[in-house]
Amino acid sequence: GPAMGHRDRMFKVLVVGDATVGKTPAVQNAPNELSFLFGDSPVDFALKVVQWSESETVRLQLWDIAGQERFTSMTRLYYREASACIIMFDVTNVSTFSNSQKWKQDLDSKLTLPDGSPVPCLLLANKCDLSPWAVTREEVDRFSKENGFSGWVETSVKENKNINESMR
Repeated sequence: GPAMGHRDRMFKVLVVGDATVGKTPAVQNAPNELSFLFGDSPVDFALKVVQWSESETVRLQLWDIAGQERFTSMTRLYYREASACIIMFDVTNVSTFSNSQKWKQDLDSKLTLPDGSPVPCLLLANKCDLSPWAVTREEVDRFSKENGFSGWVETSVKENKNINESMR
């Protein structure tokens, strides 16, 4: 039959975590960024284009609620139809790490895939260029497995380390 044409897919990806962990710069490093009001909440929104293969382009709509850091303010509307989630913490700040668990629990309570399973969620250990770390890699690894993350990646938004890789 005829060769398959080029496929272009779009996915909504949530970016959540405490205020100081570097979410907004991570989103803003993506091209085509824009901000808009989502209800009463400012949402930073960016499009990250990943050339997945010769025949497939994946566009990630990255949604970052800016400054809306209370779990109660995260509405189901914001979560709706998201395909994946990134939860970010600051490796030098232990409370942002423990709060990642609350973000994950909040996400899982408000959003599931159509088949009822949890939405894939990647844990980003940001500011990995700084020291000392407040947590060990072993702790992050165990935490990631115990809380049902798809995995975790050390990132540095400042040094642009593993940002593109984690998006892939």
